[in-house]
Amino acid sequence: MDTVLQSPSVEEITQALKSEFPAVEIISTEERRVKAKCPREISHDVCVFIHEKLTFEHCSVVTAVDYIDHLMIVYLLANYYTGIMIDLDVDVPDEDLHIDSVTDIWEGANWHERETWELFGVVFDNHPRLERLLTPKTYEFFPFRKSYKLRSQE
Repeated sequence: MDTVLQSPSVEEITQALKSEFPAVEIISTEERRVKAKCPREISHDVCVFIHEKLTFEHCSVVTAVDYIDHLMIVYLLANYYTGIMIDLDVDVPDEDLHIDSVTDIWEGANWHERETWELFGVVFDNHPRLERLLTPKTYEFFPFRKSYKLRSQE
């Protein structure tokens, strides 16, 4: 897609994503929301497309959901002109918790990725400063992982 959609509709967004990235699965749509899922290998390219061609200028959230055998990285992306949000989900296998950072696309994702790394153990490759925000530097655990046991659970 060579053109930039200044104020894309939900239909234009879903059509553009499917056309440019056949591997992206549109899970659902609502009046001002698109829920999509994409493979980890193309997640950075999809995010660049969403930012550059669909004009989503804000990354509101980067977090993870622990499904025990894999983690799902969740991006919540906003277009302020239309009020439309894209919920982009990316599965990351438990044995290889790496995904490309999106801080080069949305600088505001910096702290979200740091927090997700610190609490879930997801490594954001090419992140400019992946270090702890909340827990001591010597902390070796990821407290939001389901495998993390509190002392009362041991």
